[in-house]
Amino acid sequence: MIKCVIFDLDGVLTETSVQHFEAWQVIASELGIEIDWAFNECLKGVSRIESLKRILNHGNQQDRFSEQEIDSIAKRKNEIYLALIQQFNENHLFKGVRDLFEFLSASNIKIAIGSASQNAPFLIHAMGLSDLTDYIVNPLEVEKGKPAPDIFLNAMHHFNLTPEVCMGVEDAEVGITAIKSAGMFAVGIGDAKILHQADVVYETTEDFVKKVLSEGMFF
Repeated sequence: MIKCVIFDLDGVLTETSVQHFEAWQVIASELGIEIDWAFNECLKGVSRIESLKRILNHGNQQDRFSEQEIDSIAKRKNEIYLALIQQFNENHLFKGVRDLFEFLSASNIKIAIGSASQNAPFLIHAMGLSDLTDYIVNPLEVEKGKPAPDIFLNAMHHFNLTPEVCMGVEDAEVGITAIKSAGMFAVGIGDAKILHQADVVYETTEDFVKKVLSEGMFF
């Protein structure tokens, strides 16, 4: 019996990857580094600092900046990103997400957000899910980001639960790795070939929602 579902945010509940990519493109351009949409795939699911380090490595600039300078550049990226998502609202949720959250809440199943993004609280509030969300993991309070299991374990410990009653939902390979490393059931959203570690994969969040609402799957 599942007692808690831990959702990634971007690519699972909504789509902010375009805004992330546009913000990183601005930063990369300022650094004289060219990145494209294909490269953006390696930034999915990882932290802001790790994303910047991957961009610097991509441009052979991995030793150019101090840690303090890297923090400063990462903060500027976030400022650009925040400006791009200011208009987000409930209409930016993937179809069926609100219905899924209401179903889980009515079933007394805890809902947590396990995102690497520090902006998760803002987005959850902006999209009208605060009333149905029981807990949002603060990525600054976990020792290691995905693919380490820390984010998912943090949510699990918050509710004093054990792995076998928790389920994670992710669209990134590093996220699925994190869920399985935590010993939880993993639902993948996206390409089954990429998310092959997942216990089950749905092409879209809407497909997953339909399965749960029609069959009460996993519950």
